[in-house]
Amino acid sequence: MSVLRTDHGPNPFVLDIEEATESNEAFRDTLWTGKFLQMTVMSIPAGGEIGAEVHDDHDQFLRIEAGKGRMMIGESEDNLDVEKVVEHDDAVFVPAGKWHNMVNESDEPVKLYSIYAAPEHVHGTFHQTKEDADNDPNEDH
Repeated sequence: MSVLRTDHGPNPFVLDIEEATESNEAFRDTLWTGKFLQMTVMSIPAGGEIGAEVHDDHDQFLRIEAGKGRMMIGESEDNLDVEKVVEHDDAVFVPAGKWHNMVNESDEPVKLYSIYAAPEHVHGTFHQTKEDADNDPNEDH
């Protein structure tokens, strides 16, 4: 039974997070949404990106499980002055109010999971592609 495409929150939930992340083929799949925390898995295609964004009222944690990309964080969308190559086993902490983006500059998908404290997306959010995410009226753009 696949855990993907189902938001199991706010119920207690246990999963193999590495397997769930690596097997995910969607741009974004929300697997658990609680009152103060949310977890999504993402697959960023070769040449793709998450897209520059900022979360004013919550922090974000990202863990790379597969692939290689370039993480950028900064004070504004045009000033992403912290730049780091990220790959398998790397963790990224993004403070509230910081702009950030992750670009996949490799030939294979970057697989990652993201934890938001507090939740960022509507319970059960699923985006097969970045285009779906960009056109979702429930997402801040």
